Amino acid sequence: MNGEMNGRTYFCIDMKSFYASVECAERGLNPFETNLVVADASRGRNALCLAVTPRMKALGVGNRCRMSDIPRDIRFITAPPRMQLYINYAADIYSLYLDYFSPQDIHVYSIDESFIDATDYLSMYGTGARELAGRLMNGIASATGVPSSAGIGTNLYLAKIALDMTAKHSRDHIGFLDEPTYRETLWDHRPITDFWQVAAGTAERLGRYGIATMRDVAGAPPELLYRLFGVGAELLIDHAWGRETCLISDIKAYKTKSRSVSFSQILPRDYTRDEARTVMREMLVNGAAELRRRHVICSRIDIMIGYSGDRLPPSHGGVRMSTATALESVMRPYVSAVYDRLAGSSCPVRRLGICFSGVCDEGCEGYDIFTDVDAAERERARDLAIGRLTDRFGRNAVLRGTSLLPEGTQRERNGFIGGHRAGYDDLG
Repeated sequence: MNGEMNGRTYFCIDMKSFYASVECAERGLNPFETNLVVADASRGRNALCLAVTPRMKALGVGNRCRMSDIPRDIRFITAPPRMQLYINYAADIYSLYLDYFSPQDIHVYSIDESFIDATDYLSMYGTGARELAGRLMNGIASATGVPSSAGIGTNLYLAKIALDMTAKHSRDHIGFLDEPTYRETLWDHRPITDFWQVAAGTAERLGRYGIATMRDVAGAPPELLYRLFGVGAELLIDHAWGRETCLISDIKAYKTKSRSVSFSQILPRDYTRDEARTVMREMLVNGAAELRRRHVICSRIDIMIGYSGDRLPPSHGGVRMSTATALESVMRPYVSAVYDRLAGSSCPVRRLGICFSGVCDEGCEGYDIFTDVDAAERERARDLAIGRLTDRFGRNAVLRGTSLLPEGTQRERNGFIGGHRAGYDDLG
């Protein structure tokens, strides 16, 4: 593994079928021998499976399928999502990383995947990269019962590709790539969408010019790629050659130039235009509360409406308000106007999204000449009082009347984490 001696050594460690493996660990089951899916069965046969065990994958069941897609001859356990439980497991795994590495050398990429700069630790522990990665994986399995795999690379990109495309073919579930090995083994790999950050749209645009592999990208005229992808071509070209200049320290030092607050949800059934308007109103109230919690205001609101069965393409639209604010009463007419303009009258609604952008500190808030300042201050004082109550007694301690309507979703979603159930359901 000569790449260890050249430059840096990175790990990319991923928990295999994380949610499903946690549910197996809680039941004392082996995820490689157990048919289990994590899904909210109360949403019916069309419920999305958040995870399936490796055993289910071996039977041809996709990780993000719907329950109705699972062949009826496969018997399996259905585990309702328990997001708080998965967060607790992820925290335990992160604590295990801290037994070996400094926080400044760890980047948590997602709840089940992390990058680690192991460069300075190999000599400290007197071990090779594969041996140290194996020690981590064994420690995770011993402490939590969750299996993992690892990619080792001489840069962050190669560590990720080693995880995604090489580790699965290794008996010890550890893959390694340096730049020469990457070009020798993966330059002609198809489909190109298997590579990290190459989306289907990117592949389609490349395909129009006969570019189907990373070798093709590396040999393509740079001016063509820049014409197709702008500055994004630089990253694509670097990745085609297996290069990546970004360090974990760069990621930690990054500060976004723009800020926004957004929410989206898939409705539990087909909603009419008027029913979906109720949910959009709830999302506006929830968004205003989140802006207040962060002590910020916004100047623009965008919404998305997705329709049942993809009968129509999603509708998108937004509006810039005359003044930046976090007051729901001020934002409401803007959102209502955009919603009424976008929402079709006949096609059922199944997805909704709202985004508050142009975010800045609440100290920047001002009023125009049409604002009832006294009413605005009363609303702000009321909202602060509601915030204190919900912080102390839970989000359902105070609800708007719209959340008590049959089509309302906020009361149930207040118990969710990341759009999924947080609770510790009985194993049954």
